[in-house]
Amino acid sequence: MRVGVIGATGYAGAEVLRLCLTHPDMEVVVATGESNAGKAVASHVPSLAALAPSMVYAPTEAALDADLEAVFVALPHGHSQRIVPELVASGVMVVDLGADFRLSDPAEYERWYGHAHARPDLLARSRYGLVERHRSELKGAQLIAVPGCYPTATSLALGPFVDAGVVERRGIVVNALSGVSGAGRGVSDRLHFARLASNAEAYGLLDHRHTPEMQQELGAQLLFTPHLVPVSRGMLVSAYAPLVGGDAFDPLELLHEAYDDDPFIVVSAEPPTLKDPVGSNLCFVSARIDQRTGWLLAMSSIDNLLKGAAGQAVQAWNVAVGYDETRGLPRSGVTP
Repeated sequence: MRVGVIGATGYAGAEVLRLCLTHPDMEVVVATGESNAGKAVASHVPSLAALAPSMVYAPTEAALDADLEAVFVALPHGHSQRIVPELVASGVMVVDLGADFRLSDPAEYERWYGHAHARPDLLARSRYGLVERHRSELKGAQLIAVPGCYPTATSLALGPFVDAGVVERRGIVVNALSGVSGAGRGVSDRLHFARLASNAEAYGLLDHRHTPEMQQELGAQLLFTPHLVPVSRGMLVSAYAPLVGGDAFDPLELLHEAYDDDPFIVVSAEPPTLKDPVGSNLCFVSARIDQRTGWLLAMSSIDNLLKGAAGQAVQAWNVAVGYDETRGLPRSGVTP
């Protein structure tokens, strides 16, 4: 299939480009990077030199005129709304890694992102690209909204328990640690080495924009606090939810029932570490019940650039077009 990658210069976009270049069923026709148009991909992302020795970044408009069958869009929020409608209208399949088409309620989008949605009519056509929870809805989808990294890890950890009705839908607390690649390629004071190294920092207190996405997916109210830690990639979530009606269930057994048929979910008796899935499209999940307090502790870890972004995008594309969802995706991480 002839595909393009819009926004292929950022961390997530470059990872999408890497996966598309190695996918057996994709031909990458164009990769765009507005500020790097005319520059060789290999000079901007040297790790792609062997895969794309002669590829040059094109301006965004090139993807609109390239006779493509599918386009992966990896742009900051607000930008997809300017491009996706034209692609969809022309019959191109769109896999959007940004936030523009994740929330079903345009009022919620405006509340959390600070501006009105330009194309609320497309929200109803968008399919949420968390395959493990929306596999059937993704088949044949033309517009896929790839979940954020935090909502992916959180929803996969808590989803089976919320669905089973064994935890309350209010009073849930989510703490998450993320590698700095999740903040993107742009430069900011808090990403300077002197501040970041040997440090940990909470941010987005009370108003992180992934909060409504988690609440929409889980149908629950939660308090979310993300933390930046000095590693390049990886994500570890610890989520706490009050139990409903006691602890008369085995949380690991419930996770096995939910995920044993999912090729990218690893249910672990041991608590996952941030590094376990790095380099793979895997999500590690585990859970415990604290009988003393009557709370559930659910944990998960993912590679924020793979299962949290690019890998998830390709996994959803695989499902949408009818391929095995594991096609072209790594199921093992890197050690050490």
